[in-house]
Amino acid sequence: MNRAIAIKPARRLRAGFFLEPGYNMSQHNIEADFVDSSTLGAPSHIADSDFVVMKFGGTSVSSAENWSTIAVLIRNRLEAGLRPIVVHSAIGKATNALEEILDAAVSGDPAPLIEALRDEHVRLADTLGLDGTALLGELLQELERLSAGVQLVREVSPRVHAQVVALGELMATTLGAACLRQAGLDVCLQDARDLLTSEDRPDRSVAQNYVSATCDYDVDTELGSTLRDKGEVILTQGYIARNVHGDTVLLGREGSDTSAAYLAAKLQARRLEIWTDVPGIFTADPRLVPSARLLIELHYDEAQELASSGSKVLHPRSLSPLRKHSIPLFVRSTQAPAIHGTTVSAVTHEAEPQVKGISTRSGVTLISMESTSMWHEVGFLSKAFACFAQQGVSVDLVSTSETNVTVSIDIEEGLVPEDVMDALVSDLEAICRVRVIDNCATIGLVGRKIRTFLPTLSPALSVFEEERIHLVSQAANDLNFSFVIDQDQATRLITKFHASVIRKTGSSAVLGPSWEELFRDELELAAPDEPWWIRKRDELLRIGGDKRSAYVYDIDSIRAAAESLQRLESVDRILYAVKANFNTEIIRTIAGLGIDFDCVSPGEVAHLRGLLPGFDDSRLLYTPNFAPREEYAWAVSEGLQLTLDNLYPLQAWPELFDGQRLFIRLDPGTGRGHHEHVRTAGVHSKFGIPRFEVDELVGLLEAANADVVGIHAHSGSGILDPDNWRSVAAELIKVAERFPNVDVIDLGGGLGVPEKSGDPKFDLEALDETLGAIRKAYPQYRLWLEPGRYLVSQAGVLLSRVTQTKGKGDLRYVGIGTGMNALIRPALYGAYHEIVNLSRIDEAATDSATIVGPICETGDKLGSDRLLPPSTEDDVILIANTGAYGRVMSSQYNLREVPPEVAI
Repeated sequence: MNRAIAIKPARRLRAGFFLEPGYNMSQHNIEADFVDSSTLGAPSHIADSDFVVMKFGGTSVSSAENWSTIAVLIRNRLEAGLRPIVVHSAIGKATNALEEILDAAVSGDPAPLIEALRDEHVRLADTLGLDGTALLGELLQELERLSAGVQLVREVSPRVHAQVVALGELMATTLGAACLRQAGLDVCLQDARDLLTSEDRPDRSVAQNYVSATCDYDVDTELGSTLRDKGEVILTQGYIARNVHGDTVLLGREGSDTSAAYLAAKLQARRLEIWTDVPGIFTADPRLVPSARLLIELHYDEAQELASSGSKVLHPRSLSPLRKHSIPLFVRSTQAPAIHGTTVSAVTHEAEPQVKGISTRSGVTLISMESTSMWHEVGFLSKAFACFAQQGVSVDLVSTSETNVTVSIDIEEGLVPEDVMDALVSDLEAICRVRVIDNCATIGLVGRKIRTFLPTLSPALSVFEEERIHLVSQAANDLNFSFVIDQDQATRLITKFHASVIRKTGSSAVLGPSWEELFRDELELAAPDEPWWIRKRDELLRIGGDKRSAYVYDIDSIRAAAESLQRLESVDRILYAVKANFNTEIIRTIAGLGIDFDCVSPGEVAHLRGLLPGFDDSRLLYTPNFAPREEYAWAVSEGLQLTLDNLYPLQAWPELFDGQRLFIRLDPGTGRGHHEHVRTAGVHSKFGIPRFEVDELVGLLEAANADVVGIHAHSGSGILDPDNWRSVAAELIKVAERFPNVDVIDLGGGLGVPEKSGDPKFDLEALDETLGAIRKAYPQYRLWLEPGRYLVSQAGVLLSRVTQTKGKGDLRYVGIGTGMNALIRPALYGAYHEIVNLSRIDEAATDSATIVGPICETGDKLGSDRLLPPSTEDDVILIANTGAYGRVMSSQYNLREVPPEVAI
């Protein structure tokens, strides 16, 4: 029995891109939205072809609503006289789940993970009205059989790895074909392994030929004839193929794009459509840069550069087959099918050189080869690159000088195992000195004629002034300008760079609306909770009307954050970092909730004692840093629990610590956070005793007759990965075992908070689970946390009124009554703060503006490229997430007044 499928239309029309509410998509001919192939440089036999390849990603095939959209899209193609070849991926996260099953089979029991994967597919089948158990039974049995074999031998060969992971695509397409047949479509489920044969390349390792295989894409007229006889719609798997030996192989992670491109080339299809979870390619990752603009059209080589340098929308291998045969590519979104998206072809309509995209790729390792003997030595590069070829390692970027050659390699997909890297370094050391630089990222600027644009880049390059650039590469094809930097700086620099080099406004044949313009309403709806400043808007507007500028703190939000931390079962004690905000009402609130304090100066201790009569000093931990001798003497005389984070006090003033029970602050080795100024660990941080000094520390403590009762570390701020504290704890416990009287492991703070609407919250449950495992393994230790920003950041906002507005070319400025003197974080380390026009919160945000203050400094910018309603004098502007390190870091620079504080 056929079941009708209805699509839920987009909610509202924005910028002419969305379907209007109530619009019946099934009556809309989406085919008319596609540009004729002949106008995009495609030859006549391509433009006249009736094959159209439609690739759908894992997110697109993971819900009944999306399958409704897919059915309508296919019907559109059929009604236009086309033959759809549907290629789709495994459902979202299934590939990761299958790899976890393999890991579990090697080390333990994979049965629970297999059951979870089965349940996920059965739940999807239920929503589609299908019997998932019956449809997937044989494939699930195959998964159990293969994982049992892995359990037996306790290892995974590349061949078995490919067989197991391919089951994700096979299960998903089994459900997809059944769903479309139920919707009344004539669908033939075709095994992709019968359509694509991989090349057995001797220049690649066995593992690469199985898990990152390549296929030929020559025209195959016989394949076209065969598929025409199979049915109206062919549905097949992405990502998988078969090698010449008949074994299943994979085409590399995210390889479904490549599968679709291979088929489009072999069939000489009219076009390839890639349907994904984003409506096209943007000038930057919109998750990082909401002001990123839609790229309406790109040339093949520009799209290739973006994909190769880190843009995740297309797989880098998918462009070559299309370019060779001049097959146009259209990138669109299953969730927003009426957005025209990005067209990639041999034709673009650009009129001037410009940067079209900024991408970043993490997981990059640099290999620096240095030798004074390479100067004028014939054949050195040949010898060096022969080493890479011998180990099957591909090189990306290259930079050379008279005595140094540095190359980048991509290790993100795990195709360079540790033993291969060791062998490569060993081979290279025979001809030069070798240095391996890990944890790097590439930032790439892409655009045609980019060389002519370089003179205008000089102001933008100031974003790198505080950062180490390991490598710079400017491609001879005049399309790409790349930098390799430390990986943990990539996100911040992408945001700042985008603000400097991408056109913000103005009509363009290439640049469309920004992500924020397209999805502002959806982004707001995606936010898990309405911010308190929306609920208390009227009260804030009254405060903003009375004061030119003011910091406002919501005490209810502080209580809620404190209570969420106090529910952590694995944490014995919470200490609030007073330096984050020492406002009177905040301190009293936190003290009243039973949270203790971490202080870093005598002034903070005096502040607590003055605010809280009868304050018990045992409620605080005192952690000075590079302080003078008299401060340590004072802390000891006051009986404070003192932390040492340097050997110098013990070396120079051992008599101060006779008989003292101390905390020791260690450097865990790796700092985390979005900027070096908030990373409080690692070689470039001034904090903590490094691990290599622990032996000397033991001797100094014995000589001073001092004991250690707590081991302390703090790795940074704004950390969103709960697993960070697992690694910190592991480092601290290694050292704690050297000191028999330690009973406290203080893991510091740094718990991240969402920066903008729609960002995920910090997962406290995951943190509790992580710390719970630590407590179970080491029950002799109590665990402490020292959050500062987490408790107060979201509770604070900075209000100020608009003073002036100005247009300057494509730029628009909104001036407000306070600036970097009140909030230094954006200027100091590129911090992002959400900014809204509170007076016009219900009006459409149509203007992209830079929000500036009255300070006589170019850096007096509180936010760049922010989408606001048209703003006028005296509108109240709200800057969110300013409860931490806002007012406490303010100054009277330019002799401007610091905004007062109000607690509500």
